[in-house]
Amino acid sequence: MNRKPLSPAPKTKPADSEKITINLGFVDLGQIDLLVAEGFYGNRSDFIRTAIRNQAASHADVVKQAVARKMLVLGLQHFSAADLRALQAAHQTLQVRVLGLVTIADDVSPELARATIDSLDVLGALHASPAVKAALADRQR
Repeated sequence: MNRKPLSPAPKTKPADSEKITINLGFVDLGQIDLLVAEGFYGNRSDFIRTAIRNQAASHADVVKQAVARKMLVLGLQHFSAADLRALQAAHQTLQVRVLGLVTIADDVSPELARATIDSLDVLGALHASPAVKAALADRQR
């Protein structure tokens, strides 16, 4: 009997967005639905994303100044176990300051995270194992 070898499990890629929940009044929701029905937006989510982007754009200068003042990395910051082990070997630690997304690889142990991450200031989302999140809870701002 010929058997095909098993394919390796596909690697999961981190989500490129975070799901949030908001409460809207009925009139606001009705207005959104009307604009969708009239073809201005594909769906409610398209309207809400556009509204948020427009509002953020109207404050772009303030955001830019705050990012510079607070010395934040803008975008995505990923830390692998190899990255953190190299820091540990060099007797260095991190002060992570990100506006966007921080990902800590699944193979990072809570002990390695605590040994190498001094502080964690994330404006956006942190994707890490529950154990690593718990280990760094007292270091998050």
